[in-house]
Amino acid sequence: MSHLENKLKWCFDKAKRELAEKGKHRGLVQTTPNLIEAEKHLHKAEHNLNGALYFEKGGYSDWSTSAFFYCLYHCFLAIIAKFGYESRNQECTIALIKQLKLDGKIKLDDQIIDSFDTEEIDQQHEENIIQVRENFQYGTDTNVNDERLKQLKNLCLKAIAETKTEIYSNNQK
Repeated sequence: MSHLENKLKWCFDKAKRELAEKGKHRGLVQTTPNLIEAEKHLHKAEHNLNGALYFEKGGYSDWSTSAFFYCLYHCFLAIIAKFGYESRNQECTIALIKQLKLDGKIKLDDQIIDSFDTEEIDQQHEENIIQVRENFQYGTDTNVNDERLKQLKNLCLKAIAETKTEIYSNNQK
């Protein structure tokens, strides 16, 4: 079993166990494919992008990083909802997105996926969106470099466009 398959098994088992014990989960469950829920997540992604731009314009670029992060995350949640999954765990969400791509069910650009992949970024010694958000959320810096903001904005615009393509295509193989 591959590392990715092990991760997904852990995510499904975690959710199953927690649902039995607590009635709530922090993992991954299979549900009915739900385009309405996918559209709600897409709307939330667009809302978060607008929030990031609003924060930037108002001089709160550190808060923009969190909004950019959640823009991307809601794009992922939109895609998995279309395929009939619910995730309450970032690692489980990215693992499922990677599996959907590996299975040929989605064509999401690797740049978007890698922006959330801590293992991939650690190997390249670069910062991903998770690290950027954490640095500004928990750190004391309040100003994000203009080039970084431009990169994050463009990544979110690309993610939203590709998410629309993914959720409105009939590729549920």
